[in-house]
Amino acid sequence: MTRNETRIQALVRQIVFPDDRGWDNRSGVLYAANEERFTAAHFSQPLTTYAVGWQDPENILATLQAMAPEVQIGPRFEYKTAVNAEAFLSETDDIRAIGSPFKRVEYKSASVNARTHNKGLTIRLDRDAMVDGDEERAVARLTNRIYRSDLRRVIVVLLANDTNTSQTWDGSTVKDPDQEVMEEILASGDSRGIDANIVVYGPTAWSKRALSHRLQATAGGFASAGLTPEQLAGVLGVRRVVLCKERYQSDASTKTAIAGAYCFVYYVLDNAGKDDPSNIKRFVTPTGDGRVRVYREEHSKFIDISVEHYSTIACTCTLGIRSITAS
Repeated sequence: MTRNETRIQALVRQIVFPDDRGWDNRSGVLYAANEERFTAAHFSQPLTTYAVGWQDPENILATLQAMAPEVQIGPRFEYKTAVNAEAFLSETDDIRAIGSPFKRVEYKSASVNARTHNKGLTIRLDRDAMVDGDEERAVARLTNRIYRSDLRRVIVVLLANDTNTSQTWDGSTVKDPDQEVMEEILASGDSRGIDANIVVYGPTAWSKRALSHRLQATAGGFASAGLTPEQLAGVLGVRRVVLCKERYQSDASTKTAIAGAYCFVYYVLDNAGKDDPSNIKRFVTPTGDGRVRVYREEHSKFIDISVEHYSTIACTCTLGIRSITAS
């Protein structure tokens, strides 16, 4: 190779793969286009900090965390599904004879390979119509929207794996709706081996529960109708009662409650690991800055604001998920 050819190769390497850190691009220099360079060029630390600290008045993230606790995990992961019955086996032949070993038992499990999905949304802001605070408001709207979408996915997963019954809670018959939920909690425990520890009411189910109690026209009925979710959790013997009030735009002119007339009964753990017996989990891959990351891409007449996150909703144990449809 001649000296001129060597110089040409060195120049090509400098043009295509310059020795920079991806964020201090210099004018008049060509750079290789890749995901890392896009991230470095458009990532917005101030807007990401705003998104991480932002909380909407209804705190949709708290509802999401209660219904499907977050499990932080890498983008690709594996978790074990235990054979539920093995956790509740008992022996009558576990007495060791002299000179003999103990009875040997085995616990089987299956491995599930999974990954978190990169989800995100973008809002385009026209420079001619922008006022101060528009970028922050765009981040807030997008963050709220991606959490709302994951909350809808939680309901979809629950409905795909539940055992459902229909109950009339309109006061036309004398019923105790709390007793019927207790029966579902017991049935859930009989199926799983561990009693349910969370009950989730949609807004329609919650209002019908109160109506059914009030129409009993008794002191106990009036008292039960006025219980808060925290007080009701003590009555039902569960760790948490969640009122899922969130709605979404289901068509051009209709808003629909995400949980609607459903009352869900199941089992979850806060600070869960990937292999514990929770019914449902929200696997999340941190972005390095928190749950979400914000990008700001400038153009001549507009600015694109994008919010991304990594998550996947999984039913990690199908046993004992029960629901009531209130009518």
